[in-house]
Amino acid sequence: QVQLVESGGGLVQAGGSLRLSCEASGRTFSSSRMGWFRQAPGKGRDFVASITWDGITYYADSVKGRFTISRDNAENRVYLQMNSLKPEDTAVYYCARNLGGSAFAFGGQGTQVTVSS
Repeated sequence: QVQLVESGGGLVQAGGSLRLSCEASGRTFSSSRMGWFRQAPGKGRDFVASITWDGITYYADSVKGRFTISRDNAENRVYLQMNSLKPEDTAVYYCARNLGGSAFAFGGQGTQVTVSS
C-alpha cells in the first residue's frame, strides 16, 4: 500500500515560488521512481515531473526550466521546487510512486497550489 503525504502548497502571486514536499512510507522508496502530477479544476490529472532512484529527472514541457524535482532517500522524501509560477500552474499537486512503465500509484490527498495574476 502506498502512503504519501504532500505538503507545501499555498497561495502565491505570479512569478513567485513554492516548494512542495512529499513524505513516502515503505522500505522501497529509495529504489522507486517518484513523480509529481497535478489536476486543475475541471481537468484530468497531468504529469509534471519524475525522478528515478538515482536522480535522473523528467519534466513536462510546460514546467521545464521553472520546476525542479529532487529527492532525499535517507528521509524518504521527494520535493518539487516551483519557480516563476504562472496562473495556469494552479492545481492540486499529487505525489506518486512508479509501479513500472508509465503506471503510478497515488496515495495522498494532494496539496493545493493557487497562483494569482
